[in-house]
Amino acid sequence: MPSLVKRRSTRVLPGVTREDSDDELGTEDLPWEWVYDRKNTEAEAESEADDGPIIGARMGNFECKLGDTVLLKAEGSNEAWVGIINEFLDDEDGEMSANFMWFSTEKEILNKDKKRKDFIESELYITPSFDVNALATVNGKAQVMSHAEFLKKYPSGKVPRKAKEFGKVFICRRGCNTRTCTYTDEFVWEDVYRGIDDIDSLANLIKSSTKATRIKRRVLKDESPERDYALGEEREAEDVLGEMRTPSKRAKFKDAVTPSGRRKVAGSKPATPSSHRKMMIKKHLEFTPLATRVLSPSHFQASPYQLARTQLHVASVPTSLPCREAEFSLVYSHLEAAITDGTGTCIYISGTPGTGKTATVREVVSHLDAAVRADELDDFIFVEINGMKITDPHQSYTLLWEALKGQRVSPAQALDLLEREFSHPSPRRVPCVVLMDELDQLVTKNQGVMYNFFNWPGLRHSRLIVLAVANTMDLPERTLSNKISSRLGLTRITFPGYNHDQLMRIVQSRLEGVPGSIVDADAVQFAARKVAAVSGDARRALDICRRAVELAEADAKTITEAVPQTPSKRASRKASADSESKTPKKKGPSGRVTIETVRRAINEATSNPLQLYLRSLPFASRLLLTSLIVRMQRTGLAESTFGDVLEEMQRTLKMAASESRPLKLLLDHKTGAAARAGSGKDWVVRPKSDSHSRMMRPSGLSIAAVDLTGAGIINLEGLKPERPSKMRLAVGDEEVRLAFRDDPEIKALGVSL
Repeated sequence: MPSLVKRRSTRVLPGVTREDSDDELGTEDLPWEWVYDRKNTEAEAESEADDGPIIGARMGNFECKLGDTVLLKAEGSNEAWVGIINEFLDDEDGEMSANFMWFSTEKEILNKDKKRKDFIESELYITPSFDVNALATVNGKAQVMSHAEFLKKYPSGKVPRKAKEFGKVFICRRGCNTRTCTYTDEFVWEDVYRGIDDIDSLANLIKSSTKATRIKRRVLKDESPERDYALGEEREAEDVLGEMRTPSKRAKFKDAVTPSGRRKVAGSKPATPSSHRKMMIKKHLEFTPLATRVLSPSHFQASPYQLARTQLHVASVPTSLPCREAEFSLVYSHLEAAITDGTGTCIYISGTPGTGKTATVREVVSHLDAAVRADELDDFIFVEINGMKITDPHQSYTLLWEALKGQRVSPAQALDLLEREFSHPSPRRVPCVVLMDELDQLVTKNQGVMYNFFNWPGLRHSRLIVLAVANTMDLPERTLSNKISSRLGLTRITFPGYNHDQLMRIVQSRLEGVPGSIVDADAVQFAARKVAAVSGDARRALDICRRAVELAEADAKTITEAVPQTPSKRASRKASADSESKTPKKKGPSGRVTIETVRRAINEATSNPLQLYLRSLPFASRLLLTSLIVRMQRTGLAESTFGDVLEEMQRTLKMAASESRPLKLLLDHKTGAAARAGSGKDWVVRPKSDSHSRMMRPSGLSIAAVDLTGAGIINLEGLKPERPSKMRLAVGDEEVRLAFRDDPEIKALGVSL
């Protein structure tokens, strides 16, 4: 089933309902042209700006000027927004645009606790929000007046439906900051706004009379093992007189917790229903889990072993993510800046598996969602698209459109709708954050999906923020074309593998609260060092420790069953205990997780059928795989040619022999006979010239390459072991490293896997 994790349901921003369209502008698609102020002085006329300042814009017979109140229509909707023209300008794309000061309807204010209940029909609130939109969105002029003037003109309190100005006349009695839900005192519209000269004073009045300052969040990096999140002092806006000031507050949170645990958040806030369209309900941010069984707490908390196994499970959601403070701060700062500025951007996050990439992004989004509910940040939409959970990369279009509009359409239709949505300006569009996990699974033959998702954030009006998560650092340069990798931008965050100290902290943080101290600190350190030496994968460390707990629990049950608690044997058991205490006995299982328990768990983890098969391979096959791994480490490329691998093997053998390692004895011509006698066959092919300028190599490499291809260990082009043939691993390189790490013949090569 496709994975659509919709962190915040689409909140429709209801504007003014309009049933007609372009009735003032006409039906012809005429170009817009500027209207200049021709009343210039002679000095201005002689300058380069012969046309004078722009005071208006004209399309056909329709003309609007600075200070006019106009309607702006959203494409594909019957709703319009009302704004005052503050400035005419050409935007970055050269499109004729204007800067508008927006009005808001009561439907946009979703905070029920602070929302005023005395709003009337046709009432709008003037807001301190400004935004640039194209003149193509203008849909006619509107008229705003005070309540008294409205009643004078329309004694019934309503504009007649047959009147020409129906749907274009509005009342304004107050200003409002819709994000903080704070209002100004009631005023008379004709007193506060008479034309373009009053727009600055009107904006200052709204800003000074409403709470508009956002609380600045600071993510502090502490040296302690746990992450501390602190909120800076709240900066409250002054009242109109500037005399009263709300006392500042300081709140410090120990450990990163889920937003619901930080502050009490009200329940879902449904938007005010409209008679013309169905409104979406704004729900609390939720992470959609996989289908799992629901167990009672007594099931997994019945014993310390069960509690430890539960908390060490990779699917368990911890209260904090230790050892990722710096990466958390980077992702948080980039996302917060993009949401605040209302700009689109791409962020590429890379790192080996198990380094906390997806978990960190989810935690960042949870904190940002908490900031939204605390009126510290503008609203946003979050959707997660996992390349491993969709059957076709083109389904990404469907999932993104469903997150934006709540409509399920086909991928082709969704692509067309998204192109129009992001290319067309829309007043107060909500930013959308897209987490594209397992990015390499979304690469198509023509790379169209990647191109679109990385190109849309660059469009001015898209407000799309893409978080691309992949396991390799050079995926854009290695897999994607230049036109796609260039659109990805320079914002890249790398998650390095965990070292053994960090893995110890991660495991120990999971074991906090487990009674009985059933896990030795030395055992945790041993597991952490083993995993850090291979991959630094936190999930593998958790799996090993969890399996060790299971083995310790089985040992504890064995001890309990070996000495049954029956009343009839108490006396004999006491006597035997006294006699046995005088003689030393062999140490057996104790029911605790020790180094030996972790060693058993690691052996089980590395003793899967693939590991056993790799360890049983002949020397030529093992040497070929080792050379391929070394080649991958040297070049950073997953694919090599058979000839390159052979050259890498010869370089490795030459270095091993020159350093007087035991392999030199095996390669020596005099002792070669003894080696051949022990193996029963020739394993070294020497050149005709017995000089050391050329290097010998084990025989049977071509056969080994074909055998490994047939076993599914490598992919060899055309099953032909020729020098130009391309070859790459068909299994994880970590499996090969684990299998050959303790191989004495591979160690003799001096290769570090």
